Amino acid sequence: MRTVFLAVPLLFYFYANPWGFFAHKSINYHACFTLPPEMFGFYKANIDQIKEMAIRPDQRRYLLEDEAPRHYIDIDKYENSLPIDTIPTNWDSAISIFGEAMLKEHGIIPWHIHLIKFRLTNAMKNHDYLQIIKLSADLGHYIGDAHVPLHTTQNYNGQLTNQHGIHGLWESRLPEIFSSDYVFLVGKAIYLDRPLEQIWKIIEDSHASKDSVLDLEQKLSSKMSHVKYAFEQRGATTVKVYSQEFSAAYHLALNGMVERRMKQAIHMTGSFWYTAWIDAGQPDLPFKQIEPKENGTSLDSLLHQTKNKIMGRMETH
Repeated sequence: MRTVFLAVPLLFYFYANPWGFFAHKSINYHACFTLPPEMFGFYKANIDQIKEMAIRPDQRRYLLEDEAPRHYIDIDKYENSLPIDTIPTNWDSAISIFGEAMLKEHGIIPWHIHLIKFRLTNAMKNHDYLQIIKLSADLGHYIGDAHVPLHTTQNYNGQLTNQHGIHGLWESRLPEIFSSDYVFLVGKAIYLDRPLEQIWKIIEDSHASKDSVLDLEQKLSSKMSHVKYAFEQRGATTVKVYSQEFSAAYHLALNGMVERRMKQAIHMTGSFWYTAWIDAGQPDLPFKQIEPKENGTSLDSLLHQTKNKIMGRMETH
């Protein structure tokens, strides 16, 4: 019994990372295979770095107060219904109406994706291969987050509807259990004429699925409360998780939503990388592995000095 009581608090710790580390790495990895031959050699040679660095933005949330708002936007703070037509899509226009403090309080992910795409374009122009790898990995992470419905609402973890933990259920537990059955064939990356408009379309599509994510879980919980949770072994630790039975029922009710959003995130990540390369003038990218370098103290060493507490919004609360 002592083992069980110690394990209960770990339920939400296990789901503290948006999309889960596995899903973010998978999105970046598969996005590399959407690229044309002129880019693929470089991305394939550095695919391990691009995959592993997919989780860096989440790690920075333990270090930087400004990092959290880059992962979400509370559309329902501004809009009563879709389409999105109250909040301006342009950053300067949005600031002039709502002010920077309010925008940061309720999330800035669409504008931050656009900023990282701009930086990636410049890195490609300057043949800064280390930055290309780092910014490509970051861009994939934020694009992945933008495809998560619960990253577009103030009720981001069901805390307003007594559905605490749904964030981790949708984006970590379900991919963990079922992604081996997903087919990540998404076609070739495409050039995006209006990347900022594309970002907002992604956000709008995600927000359109928000009610289904919440309502379906609520209905299932009322029917399956007796089998909703289970305990599983994670290494030497026993953790409380959503049961296989409940997870399977929820996954079925969602009718492929998680797989669709992951596949769309993969295709959009590759398309944003490709668009940055085109906008940079299609520079030659070497077919070689670039050795990683850290300027000053590395992120990993800094993480060991933290108190393991995320700054800003926590999807698990």
